[in-house]
Amino acid sequence: MKKTLSVLLVLIVAFSVFAKGSTETKTATYRVAMVTDYGDITDQSFNQITYEACRDFSADYGIDFNYFKPAGDSDADRQASIEKAIDQGYNIIVTPGFAFAGAVKATAGDNPDIKFITLDVGEGDWGDYKLPANVYSAVYAEQYSGFMAGYAAVKMGFTKLGFLGGMAAPAVKRYGYGFVQGADQAATELGKKIELKYIYGNQFFGDPDITAAMETWYAAGTQVVFACGGGIWTSAAEAAAKYNQKIIGVDVDQQSIIDGKFGNGLTVTSAIKGLRPATYNTLADVIRNDNWGKYSGKQETLGLISATDPYANYVGIGESTQFNSGFSKEDLVTLTGKLFNRQYKVNDETVEPVTKSFKFEDLGFIK
Repeated sequence: MKKTLSVLLVLIVAFSVFAKGSTETKTATYRVAMVTDYGDITDQSFNQITYEACRDFSADYGIDFNYFKPAGDSDADRQASIEKAIDQGYNIIVTPGFAFAGAVKATAGDNPDIKFITLDVGEGDWGDYKLPANVYSAVYAEQYSGFMAGYAAVKMGFTKLGFLGGMAAPAVKRYGYGFVQGADQAATELGKKIELKYIYGNQFFGDPDITAAMETWYAAGTQVVFACGGGIWTSAAEAAAKYNQKIIGVDVDQQSIIDGKFGNGLTVTSAIKGLRPATYNTLADVIRNDNWGKYSGKQETLGLISATDPYANYVGIGESTQFNSGFSKEDLVTLTGKLFNRQYKVNDETVEPVTKSFKFEDLGFIK
C-alpha cells in the first residue's frame, strides 16, 4: 500500500512539473510588440493605455515585450515598424487605431506565423479585405459611451454643448453621433431645447488654431465640450479653463489628467472604452490559454455586457463623473439597463442622426 501511494505521489508531482513546464514553454514561445500610431505612449489616451496593458501583462507573466514608434505618420512608416518588430523576433503584434489598416494588410499575409491583435480597426477601415487567420480585430461600440456622456451632460443641467472631434474616422463619428443622440434623448425627456455645435479639428492633437476656435465657442456661451480624438483635448481644456467652463474626456477616464493640468473640476465626465481589459484579457487568453482559435480571422465589437453594473462593460462613462441631483449614480445604472435592453435604441451608423430637441448641424473642419 505504501509503495502504491509513493508511486502515485511521484506521478502527481511529475505531472504537475510537466504541466507547469508545458505552460512555461508555451508562454516562452511568445514575444509581444506594440506599435504606436502617429502618437506616443505618453499621449494619455489610446496609445498609452494600450502600451500599459501590454507592458503590465508581459511583466505579470514573464513575457518579452517592447514597443515600436514609427518614424512618421504614414502606412509605410507603420509597416516598417511592424516589420522591424517581426525581424527582431516578436510574434504577437498589437496595434491601436484605425490608421493601422493599411500596414496590417501589407504585412499579415506575408507573415502567417505572426499573430496580429488590432484594436479599433473597423470594417470601413478594412474595406473589402478579408481578415486572414492570423489577424483579430476588436472594435468598440463607442456610440454607447457617447450617448451616455451626452445624456448625462444634459441631465446635469447643461444646455449649450459642443463636440470637438479629431479626424472624422468611424470610431470618432460613433462617439460624436452617440453624443448627439444621448443629448437629444435627455433634452426630449426634460422638455428642453438645447444647442449643440459639432466640428472636427482634422488632427489628433491640439494647437493654437484649435484652441482659438474653442475659445470662440466658450466665449459665445458653450458650457461643455466633448473633446474626442487623441491629444486634441488640450485645446478644448485650455479654452474651457480660460472661460471657467467644462470639458468631457474620451477613451479613458481623463479627469485626473485634465484637471491636474488645467484645474480641478474642469472634467464633467469621460466617455470611455475598456482598452486595458480588452488588450490584457485577449493577450492572456491567447498566450496563457493557447486560445487563438477563438480570435482567428474575426472582427468583434466590444460593448455592453451587463445591464446592472456600468463598470463591467467595455463602454460607458468614467467613475470620476461629477454626479449631481440631475444625474446620479443610480441614474447611470438605470441608463445602462435601458441601453442594454434596447429601450433606448442608438444608431450605430456613421451617418448624421435625426434629432428632436435641436437642429443638428455638422460644422465641418477647423483645419
